[in-house]
Amino acid sequence: MEALRVQLLAEKGEISVPSQYVQPPENRPQRENSNANVRALPVIDLSSRTNLLDELKKACKEWGAFQVINHGVPTGLLDDMRRVGRTFFEGRTMEEKLRYSCDSASPASEGYGSRMLVASNDSVLDWRDYFDHHTLPLSRRNPSHWPDSPAGYRKVVAEYSDHMKALAQELLGLISEGLGLPCQCIENVVGEFYQNITISYYPPCPQPELTLGLQSHSDMGAITLLIQDDVGGLEVFNNGEWVTVNPMSNAICVILADQTEIITNGEYRSAQHRAVTNAGRSRLSVATFHDPAKTRQISPAFQPPRYRPVIYGDYVSSWYTKGPEGKRNLDAVLI
Repeated sequence: MEALRVQLLAEKGEISVPSQYVQPPENRPQRENSNANVRALPVIDLSSRTNLLDELKKACKEWGAFQVINHGVPTGLLDDMRRVGRTFFEGRTMEEKLRYSCDSASPASEGYGSRMLVASNDSVLDWRDYFDHHTLPLSRRNPSHWPDSPAGYRKVVAEYSDHMKALAQELLGLISEGLGLPCQCIENVVGEFYQNITISYYPPCPQPELTLGLQSHSDMGAITLLIQDDVGGLEVFNNGEWVTVNPMSNAICVILADQTEIITNGEYRSAQHRAVTNAGRSRLSVATFHDPAKTRQISPAFQPPRYRPVIYGDYVSSWYTKGPEGKRNLDAVLI
């Protein structure tokens, strides 16, 4: 049974959210503290080579996430990616959108959906809809599976995919060098990128204090590159508190994922993050995931190892079956 699209729920105009979207009290966003939180995610200028490796190393060790500017991706392409994504969600009828529905029985299947985890999982549902594109390797990229309007949608996604791959490679090289490893070290362990681009759409929520757009988790793969619109809602967990990632239209948010934490033997941390909702405005973000092949074995590059070697496909299966719940899947492979 396919879950109801959250956008349809929002458009009904109900004053309360259905029970399956209500987070347990300990997971709900703490709105009253939001103004007190003045800490900010590091912003790193990739065009400035002065202290670049040191800044990256500090951000990777202390946060597992940072924003980059002057990253070489055309700002017009960032704008185009947000534009075509929003037009799909807001400019097409539900009947048209449902033609692209993903397989609700199969986690991470390509297409338009709402439920991230397998149907048997009883976790609270996220207040979001999404469209997931399989973009790399090229053998997985089939633009006929993507929307054909607005005009240029498929071209924008393909071009965006290629730019994100290049940036991910550059960043993993710099991140490796920051640890004194050869530039290609992390990328060589990860192998050929399996890249997915997920456009997430968060409709206005009548009770944002009870819900999450995306529950707390760390990403499974190697590195995630994310852009958001001017609404904001991304939060990163750091030093016991949730820190808002301020929207910067030309910045790209870099989120280290679990396999990079394993490869760096815990020197760098994957970032626990979530998305909060709001009552007034819809929000859009675009996350580009760079993961190993399912058959790839990932193990630490340093001795003695603090993590057991993992076959990536087994790790993914666990994540989707048990649910993310912060970083518990990564904790399970600690020695």
